[in-house]
Amino acid sequence: MNFLIDHNLRGHAIILLGNITKSGWLDLISIRFVLFEEVGLSIDSDDRVVWRFAQSNQIEIYSSKIHIYYS
Repeated sequence: MNFLIDHNLRGHAIILLGNITKSGWLDLISIRFVLFEEVGLSIDSDDRVVWRFAQSNQIEIYSSKIHIYYS
């Protein structure tokens, strides 16, 4: 399972991944956190661009500010 992490939640993602690791979940499932810049997206990318990228790459979006358009 892949998660696209928005820059404003980077610290939260580090804590979450630490807890997931400590709990042993990484032994059971593959979890990968990627940042916008790692996949070539700007931190101020349009929400539709982010949504389409995530959908086409089967990545969950972890953000506190995104407004998702389903069209």
